[in-house]
Amino acid sequence: MARADLDKRPGEVAAMFDAVAGRYDLLNDVLSAGQVRLWRRVVARAVGARPGERILDLAAGTGTSTVTVGVPGADCVACDFSLGMLRAGLRRAQAGTNRERGPRLAFVAGDALRLPFADGAFDAVTISFGLRNVADPAAALAEMCRVTRPGGRLVVCEFSRLNARPLRIAYERYLARALPAIARRVSRNPAAYEYLAESIVHWPGQPDLARLMQSAGWSAARWRDLTFGIVAVHTARRPGETA
Repeated sequence: MARADLDKRPGEVAAMFDAVAGRYDLLNDVLSAGQVRLWRRVVARAVGARPGERILDLAAGTGTSTVTVGVPGADCVACDFSLGMLRAGLRRAQAGTNRERGPRLAFVAGDALRLPFADGAFDAVTISFGLRNVADPAAALAEMCRVTRPGGRLVVCEFSRLNARPLRIAYERYLARALPAIARRVSRNPAAYEYLAESIVHWPGQPDLARLMQSAGWSAARWRDLTFGIVAVHTARRPGETA
């Protein structure tokens, strides 16, 4: 397993997520105390999907986030490089009883640094809690820009930096001690959650990520803090025609 402060090896990161695929959504609920559902709803509003649009959800895992951002009549692609995650999501989608009420959903294996899509193929691209796991986030943001049409939208939901120092210190202690302890009790692969804690601590703050987005070709980058800044939702547009 690649450590968060070392170069990320895509094969090892994918294998790590393969190992937790079966209980991934449940563990997200437990470890976030249910906040992940709120975060997904905020992302969905920011994406603002409309019928007839094509939406790309990167680092989609099992596709839970993809279903949330989609609307009936939209074409949504759940893209991830973990085949274990995609298989779990596909099984769940095939077993679903309300498929006609959701978006048209496709599962595609792909690397964020070499997306298997044409230029300008999507009206909006979103990635939640996945940009930290990419070996080159700047290159991934540029690749997302490539596959988005001019005027199209980007929404990045990622763990972020708490502004209040006492809260930040308490949160970092939770990440270093409590989160791995909980993961050891409820997960078959607790090392994955040690990686999670390290990657959060080493991730840049909100202004730095906004600057990275703009340097990758996006415009009008801004963000909204959620849960005191534990998470931030960043938005931007690809320069060009008005959406």
